[in-house]
Amino acid sequence: MMNARLAATLALPLVLGGCVSATEYAAKNAGFSSVEAKTAEATGKQTVWVQNQQQARVVSDRVKTLIAKKTIDVETAVQVALLNNKGLQAAYADLGDSAADAWQSTMLVNPTVAIGFNGIGAPGIEAFRSVEGIIASNILALATRQRDIAIADTRFRQAQLNAALQTLQLAADTRRAWINAVAAWETVAQLNQAQAAADAASELAQKLGETGAMTKGSQAREHVFYAELAGQAAKARLEARLAKEELTRLIGLWGSDIDYQIPNRLPPLPKGLIKLDLIEAEALQRRVDLQMAKLDLEATAKSYKLTEATRYVTDLELLTGFETEREKEDGEVETETTGQAELEFVIPIFDSGKARMRKAELAYMRAANLLAEKAVNVRSEARSAYQAYRANYDIAGHYRNNVVPLRTKIEEESLLTYNAMITNAFELLADTRDKVNSILLAVNAKRDFWLAKANLAPAIYGGGAGAASRETEVAAAAESGGGGH
Repeated sequence: MMNARLAATLALPLVLGGCVSATEYAAKNAGFSSVEAKTAEATGKQTVWVQNQQQARVVSDRVKTLIAKKTIDVETAVQVALLNNKGLQAAYADLGDSAADAWQSTMLVNPTVAIGFNGIGAPGIEAFRSVEGIIASNILALATRQRDIAIADTRFRQAQLNAALQTLQLAADTRRAWINAVAAWETVAQLNQAQAAADAASELAQKLGETGAMTKGSQAREHVFYAELAGQAAKARLEARLAKEELTRLIGLWGSDIDYQIPNRLPPLPKGLIKLDLIEAEALQRRVDLQMAKLDLEATAKSYKLTEATRYVTDLELLTGFETEREKEDGEVETETTGQAELEFVIPIFDSGKARMRKAELAYMRAANLLAEKAVNVRSEARSAYQAYRANYDIAGHYRNNVVPLRTKIEEESLLTYNAMITNAFELLADTRDKVNSILLAVNAKRDFWLAKANLAPAIYGGGAGAASRETEVAAAAESGGGGH
C-alpha cells in the first residue's frame, strides 16, 4: 500500500501539464524555409544555412565554380555573397538560437526532489528513525506555460524575419558595392584618356617653349594640368581598388580567390523604366522590417498580458511528498507512511506589481508607436526610392543623349578646323579635355541610376542600409517590457 501511495505522490507534478509537440523547433533548419522563400522572392537567388563540413565543401566548390576564370556580373556577385558570407551564417545561427528558445519553452519545468533522513543512529533503531521525500513543482509556471510558448513562438517568427532582413541587406549591399566598383574602374579608364591628352599638351608646350613660341606661364599651365590630372588618376585608381576590396569582403573571398575580375564599365541605360504605380502599397505588404515591427507589438502585448496575470503572485509552488516513520516496540520495527502536500507562494506586501505593470504598459506603447512610425517611414522610403530611380534615369539619359554628343561634336569640329590650320593644337586639346570631363559626369550619372535601381528592392522588401541595426534596437527595447514569472 505504501508503494502505491508513493508512486501516486511522485507522479502528481507530471500530470499537471500536457505534452506540446516541438518538432518544428527541434529541427536543425528550424524556420529556414521561410527565410529562403522570402529572400528568393526579393532577390531571385538561393541562400543556404551551412551546419556541417560536408555542406561547407559543397558551398565552397560552387563558389569557386561561379568565380573561376570569369568576369563576374552583379547577379553572380550577389549569389556568391549569399552563399559565402560568414556574417550571414552567424545571423542564421541566431535563428537557431531562437528556435532552441522556443523549443525550451515547450518543455515542462523540472520538479525539485528532496529526501531527508532523521534520527540517524538513534538507539534501538537500525540506520534511521524516519525518512521524508518532497517533490516541488512550480504551479505558476504550469499555469502560464501556454502564454510563454506563444511569446517564444512570436519571437521565433520575428527571428525568421530578422534572418531574412539581413539576407536582403547583404544582397543590396553587394549589388551597390559591385556598381560602385565597376563605376570606379570606368572612371579610371576615362581619366587615363584625359591624362594621355594632357601629356600630349604638356610635351607640345615644352617644344613650343624651346622655340620661343610659347611663354613660360603658358607652359606652366599645361604642365600643372597634366600634374594635377596624374594625381586625380592615381586617386581614382586607389578608390577603384578599395571599392573592389569592399565587394571582396561582402562576397567573402580571400587568398587566391581575390583575383576575380569585374567589368570595366557599367551596363548601358535600359530602354525603359519599371512601372511601380502602387509601390507604397507593395512596400506595406512586403517590407520585412515592417512585419518584424508588427510581431514585436504582438509579442509585447502577450508579455503585457502575462505580467498582468502574474501581478500579485510571482512565485507559486506545490510541494508533494511522503514521510515514513519507524518505531521499535517489543523487539519489532513498525513502519508508518503518510503523504504530505504544501503550497508555497510569495505574499505581495511590499511589491504589489504596479511597477512591473507600468513597465509592461510603457513597453507596449513604445512598440505601438514604433510600428506607426515604421509604417510612415516605409511609405516615404518607397516614394523616395522610386522618385530617385525615375529622376536619375532622366539625368543619366540627358548626359548620354545631349551633353556627351554635343561635346563629341565640338571635338570633331575642332579637329576639322585644326586640320585646316584655322585653330591651334591647344584649342583642340582643350575641347578633348572638356569632352572627357563630360564623359566622367555621364559615368557618375549612370552609376547613380544603377544605384537608385538597386535601392528599389530594399524599399519594397527591406534590407536598406542600417535596417538590420535599427531593427535590433527596436527588439532590444521591447525585451525590457517582458513580464512572466
